[in-house]
Amino acid sequence: MSLRIYGNRQLKTLPGQATRPTLARVREALFNIWQGEVDGCRWLDLCTGTGSMGAEALCRGAALVIGIEQSARACAVIQENWQQVANADQTFQVIRGDVRQRLPNLTQPPFDRIYFDPPYASELYQPVLEAIAHHHLLTATGELAVEHDPNQEAIVAPSSLEICRQKRYGNTALTFYRPVA
Repeated sequence: MSLRIYGNRQLKTLPGQATRPTLARVREALFNIWQGEVDGCRWLDLCTGTGSMGAEALCRGAALVIGIEQSARACAVIQENWQQVANADQTFQVIRGDVRQRLPNLTQPPFDRIYFDPPYASELYQPVLEAIAHHHLLTATGELAVEHDPNQEAIVAPSSLEICRQKRYGNTALTFYRPVA
């Protein structure tokens, strides 16, 4: 199976249901919301899956894209997809492992944009939001977008993050967080 992103570029995906690519309309909506904020940004993609969001960020001019994904097979596909779309002046890195264990080890300066799309039924939401806040992984003007089931209970943000907007797209919801000023 393949997936198309910005500029009609085709990406590889994994067979089966092991990864769930973000729907095209959700990707488009997110990049419309963050229009003008992606070019030159530092992007962190958590539970990267097929890498479509990071690839989209690269296509739209992100300077750096880092993805964290647990599946070795998915990491190989992500690496291939990002190599295909990245320009020579862009940097990207795919990190294999559990997002809860990998986040504290990121030695990068904070990120301008973070996209977090775990399996909806996972227990990752709360610990990952807390790790992002605790390790100051978001710049003062940055935003975090969390994809989730719209019927899911509210994710309680750490006190250093606040909800700045929420959007629903059918069976998918995005909640956006920013650092408290």
